[in-house]
Amino acid sequence: MINIAFIAHDRKKEDIVNFAIAYEHVFKDKKLYSTGTTGKQIMENTSLKIHRFLSGPLGGDQQIGSLIAQNEMDLVIFLRDPLMAQPHEPDITALLRLCDVHGIPVATNMATAEILVRALDRGDFAWRELVEQYKPGLGQ
Repeated sequence: MINIAFIAHDRKKEDIVNFAIAYEHVFKDKKLYSTGTTGKQIMENTSLKIHRFLSGPLGGDQQIGSLIAQNEMDLVIFLRDPLMAQPHEPDITALLRLCDVHGIPVATNMATAEILVRALDRGDFAWRELVEQYKPGLGQ
């Protein structure tokens, strides 16, 4: 089962809801997680079932980060607002760092989200096998 997390800053919530509507057919058989308000809005506009954590500023980013650290997340779609300062920026940075440390694909804008979800839809999302060859002592 593929685990996907949805996160969106306030000015990106409409975008992530529209994205979830457009790709509902891809997400329907995946295990979905989200920060509180983002998940609520996606569920209100789709038939998707999402495990909701706390709101991002209240610790939801860290809860998703915990799943990343436990190797229980396969994709993070985090539509960020680069033009607005966020009061919980350290949590955001920590979440993105965990994605980098653990090699988890993360989309922080719509273009990257489209590419990753289209690969998922094609069945071309075997990134875990590809990453293995680049671990120390393996591959070139």
